[in-house]
Amino acid sequence: MSEKTQKIIEEIKALSVVELNELVKALEEEFGVSAMPVMTAPAAASQQGAEAEAVSATVNLVLVDTGPNKIQVIKVLRELNPNLGLKDANDLVSSPPKTLAENLERNKAEEFKKKFEAAGAKVELK
Repeated sequence: MSEKTQKIIEEIKALSVVELNELVKALEEEFGVSAMPVMTAPAAASQQGAEAEAVSATVNLVLVDTGPNKIQVIKVLRELNPNLGLKDANDLVSSPPKTLAENLERNKAEEFKKKFEAAGAKVELK
């Protein structure tokens, strides 16, 4: 590293946080660049995967087909949503596709998906 570069680094080390922030902004404006870190492809893919996982931590449970055991499906639906009346539950399962639950935790959604499938219904997690 050149002596000139080392001198600049030493001067930057002596700056306060506020002064350093001002310097960064001034350099961005002067040279038309951004101080955003450059990610390598694996790091970018890792971050996108983490964002996708965070987004998909909650899912919607969608009834695709009621199947032959409508009454059993209604029972599972009322277990999922105890505040749902019998008529409302019947209306939901009578005309698929219908969203049964929104923003449900993934593990709870998986549990109810198994229960619906055991009752003969077809459901999807979206």
